[in-house]
Amino acid sequence: MSGRHRKQTTTGRTVAKVAVTGAIIGTAGVAFTGTASAAPDSDWDKLAQCESTGNWGIDTGNGFQGGLQFSPSTWTGYGGGQYAATANNASRDQQIAVAEKVLAAQGWGAWPSCSAQLGLSSGPTERSAPSAPKVEQWIPTPSAPQAAPQVAASSDASLMVFGAADNAIRAVQADGLQIAPQLMDAYNGAKAAGVDPQIAAFYQANKGLIGR
Repeated sequence: MSGRHRKQTTTGRTVAKVAVTGAIIGTAGVAFTGTASAAPDSDWDKLAQCESTGNWGIDTGNGFQGGLQFSPSTWTGYGGGQYAATANNASRDQQIAVAEKVLAAQGWGAWPSCSAQLGLSSGPTERSAPSAPKVEQWIPTPSAPQAAPQVAASSDASLMVFGAADNAIRAVQADGLQIAPQLMDAYNGAKAAGVDPQIAAFYQANKGLIGR
């Protein structure tokens, strides 16, 4: 049709009416609905029951973890890393705190199947959850290196101590004194077993008095 203006057809008027009516209804819906109430814990518990049978620590290897089945990218992207590396290692409250952020950004469509099945429509609310206390890593104190067996030193100590004792026994016998056989047997047994380190130390400290 020629001319600057074209007569609006019936079809055009109908489409316009539908568009305007739809806009009015949509605006009225928003006006009457107002702000949705915050999602209560019961909503999150119901959602977890649907998503993971209520197991907040679940990780089946399907790429989603925790009671609300976060993907690793969603978990870290919405601040879950402050609580744990993956959702299944975080507490229920920590998972809900992160889920509230996801709800605020994506709506219940982040959990499309279960939220539709449960009819969830509540709004997000900002939450905080205590971070896990820092676990101090136990670092064992290195034990002092064990001294290598000092066979040679022990042998030298025995020779030194029992050498001095032998000299003392010979000196006593030279003066005509007799030593009971039982004492000599005990002495010879001690020589075979080796000298006690404490005895060697005692000798070292008093060898000037005992003699060599």
